[in-house]
Amino acid sequence: MKNLLGGNLTGIPLSSAACSHERQPKRLLALSSCDDIVPYTTSKNIPKLKQRKSVIGKMNKLGEGMDCLLQGIREHVSLSPNLTETVKGKLSLGAKILKVGGLEKIFKQKFSVKDDEKLLKVSQCYLSTTAGPIAGLLYISTDKIAFCSERSIKLLSPTGKLLRIRYKVSIPISKVMKAKESENMENPSQKYIQVITEDDFEFWFMGFLNHQKTVTYLQYAISRTSSS
Repeated sequence: MKNLLGGNLTGIPLSSAACSHERQPKRLLALSSCDDIVPYTTSKNIPKLKQRKSVIGKMNKLGEGMDCLLQGIREHVSLSPNLTETVKGKLSLGAKILKVGGLEKIFKQKFSVKDDEKLLKVSQCYLSTTAGPIAGLLYISTDKIAFCSERSIKLLSPTGKLLRIRYKVSIPISKVMKAKESENMENPSQKYIQVITEDDFEFWFMGFLNHQKTVTYLQYAISRTSSS
């Protein structure tokens, strides 16, 4: 990622997930051979067999979904150096959201929002920087992709004074070239979302509870702008 904010924070290079389709999803139950359990099939047994296959299919889909969710939770927590601080941070964030009156109001407080702009998706995640991952909220709207840190971070001003500010990033959707899923080459289970702008800036977001849903919303917002 190109240098931002006077060189204080930049992204880290990671491998593309172009070959990630070769990794087969785990399943909750290994029931693919259950058809062999039924010794014979009559006309009376057909409805029950179809029902059984339907239940098995739903259980397998549920298993895949739970695997993704559990992996997301593990990754989200592992990025924080302290589990207790992570829990405290999430509780504090939840209380703040309730106090303000919802995520949309927080979005409007933190960023400049147009009258016709609509908030599509908000995700808890981490922004990759050379100083380490920063926890915060990723906002996807019809006009921009924005990130704001959960906590204030310490920065030195040009005069040498120590400042505590919220780290914020705002990227106009019209300037985004693409958003795609990537993975850590050394640990393929760690998924990332890479956002690339027209002027060749790169932003890496990680630690999502459900990164695939976030990618879907990002791609929808980008395609919506491209077609308008």
